[in-house]
Amino acid sequence: MNRVTQDLAISEFLAFKLGEEEYGIDILRVQEIRSFERPTRMANAPEHILGVVNLRGVIVPVVDMRIKFQLNPVNYDSFTVVIVLNIGSRVVGMVVDGVSDVITLSPEQLRPVPELSSAIGSDHLLAIGSLENRMLILIDIEKLMSSADLGLVSSLVH
Repeated sequence: MNRVTQDLAISEFLAFKLGEEEYGIDILRVQEIRSFERPTRMANAPEHILGVVNLRGVIVPVVDMRIKFQLNPVNYDSFTVVIVLNIGSRVVGMVVDGVSDVITLSPEQLRPVPELSSAIGSDHLLAIGSLENRMLILIDIEKLMSSADLGLVSSLVH
């Protein structure tokens, strides 16, 4: 069984933009989508962690994926949104350039990820989703958000 079919019991993805690329994450990990508000900066946090916001009494770290993926320039405009994610027992905000839609992909629409050197480790990628004239890079958002190099905590998933 190849990794694409093995890992993807997921069929619905939230599609979002980072730079020129379109990505997809498991829709079940998404708590809400909010307009961007500048978070409170935390001392000595990595550059890609913009700070924290108070979300109805929960302090939520906010990660700018454009900085993490080394996409320049990073502009905050009316399309910039924060995708609020539930990862394990934690809530994390992820800044992206915009969200487009929820896409349902069948196993026939999934392609293996080529082995490339990129800002996202290939072990954080699930597959490439192919849909008409669109290609989505499908991210294992749970693995990515709990990876040590993201610098959130030792592990978000307990």
